[in-house]
Amino acid sequence: MYTFLDNFIIYLKVEKNASPRTIEGYQRDIWHFIDFMAGELNVPGEKLDPGQVDRLAVRRHLAILQGRGLRRSTIARKMASLRAFFRYLTREEILEDNPLTRVSTPKLEKRLPHILTQDGAWALVQAPDTTTPAGLRDRAILEVLYSSGLRVSELIGLDTGDIDISLGYVRVMGKGAKERIVPVGSYALKAVGKYLAEGRPSLSGKKTCKAVFLNKFGERISARSIRNIIDKYVDQVSIQQRVSPHTLRHSFATHLLDGGADLRSVQELLGHVKMSTTQIYTHVSREKLLSVYEKNHPRA
Repeated sequence: MYTFLDNFIIYLKVEKNASPRTIEGYQRDIWHFIDFMAGELNVPGEKLDPGQVDRLAVRRHLAILQGRGLRRSTIARKMASLRAFFRYLTREEILEDNPLTRVSTPKLEKRLPHILTQDGAWALVQAPDTTTPAGLRDRAILEVLYSSGLRVSELIGLDTGDIDISLGYVRVMGKGAKERIVPVGSYALKAVGKYLAEGRPSLSGKKTCKAVFLNKFGERISARSIRNIIDKYVDQVSIQQRVSPHTLRHSFATHLLDGGADLRSVQELLGHVKMSTTQIYTHVSREKLLSVYEKNHPRA
């Protein structure tokens, strides 16, 4: 079975151009399932035949995951990994029938994304001390995240050639290696321009890294560093909620809709493949509408 898994990982890398994080997650989830099946059938994992997997075995595995008290989102992710693997095995004609076609995934609880108020977002992006190279960088990072709604992976992947300050656009590589062009607001453009002119040269030193955002060693900044930067300024401006890079992305989308943007445009800006992924932000806006109604209507 491990040989089939190795081939599947190669398929994800070469044909699907999946991200390293996605590949790592799929590999881990499928490994766990192979170990479970090997224990069930008392055979080594490498000698396990995919044809020995049936829907009842998958359901037993699902029951064990549920019994461990895992969150529904975690179980759904593990099942998605298995579905992708067995679709691959069926497409490659290693299996005649896919044992997961009649196994349902637990329904996910619909959780609304956490967002900042507009005042909170403004306070956060203006918090860095722009008299230092690191402060100029941090201001540019926060401005771009809120101005363009980029994923943190897209932000750290930016190279200097990806930003056109004169036209006000940034080119990003999204999920599945899909490229898109995203507009950048005037405040963010100003912050990025100042960082590139005054902050980045000090951080890069003699190194020639092509990344836009650099760490103190002159190398491409990491996702963990971005989170640490956000944590620093959240504490500084005393925002009483947990804020992540994705919180700024959620805030970007919700504030656009609150301002009158149409859902299709927001979908394009976020790089969502499915409209249903974007529609969750309409629920956030409806919550705001209800709050405004209850606060202001005399008969509410």
